[in-house]
Amino acid sequence: MNNGRLIGYARVSTDEQNLSLQVDALAQSGCAEIFKDEGVSGSKPPHGRSGFAAAFEALQSGDTFVVWKLDRVGRSLSSLITLLGEFEERGIEFKSLTDGIDTTTTGGRLVFHIMGALAEFERSLIQERTKAGLRAARKRGKRLGRPPALTAEQVTHARREIDSGRETIGGMASLFDVDRNTLARALRR
Repeated sequence: MNNGRLIGYARVSTDEQNLSLQVDALAQSGCAEIFKDEGVSGSKPPHGRSGFAAAFEALQSGDTFVVWKLDRVGRSLSSLITLLGEFEERGIEFKSLTDGIDTTTTGGRLVFHIMGALAEFERSLIQERTKAGLRAARKRGKRLGRPPALTAEQVTHARREIDSGRETIGGMASLFDVDRNTLARALRR
């Protein structure tokens, strides 16, 4: 049985939204403290939000982090799994009031582990699709990556000026408005 505190967290994305529903539900569930973020997008990493960061700092081993709904913490399953892993390492439980996830119970831990397996599966599928897409693009002759900072003509001109002693690598890099190392790499190719 968990005897730690219940620490609540509420977040709304826009100033037009209201925290009342979440705060009331968290208070009713017995949260000793409730941390809030107003007007903060769910796409912003949790640790980059001031209310979440304060809640995270306040949590101690044995406490339970409570949210009204999973999407209040993060938008992606993988970031949520990472966060819940951090909680587990610190001995902190997690509870989502409307999603039926409560890691203080056997069923809640099962749901958490199933979510973790699904997130890992999702990452694997994304990696496979990305690799397949890159292979297909290469096969079609697509050049992948960032476009070169210098044209072939600029590299040839720089090489001619540097080899003749009329200019230095630094001088030519400045002329082409690129870093010295960028020009040096291009000259080595």
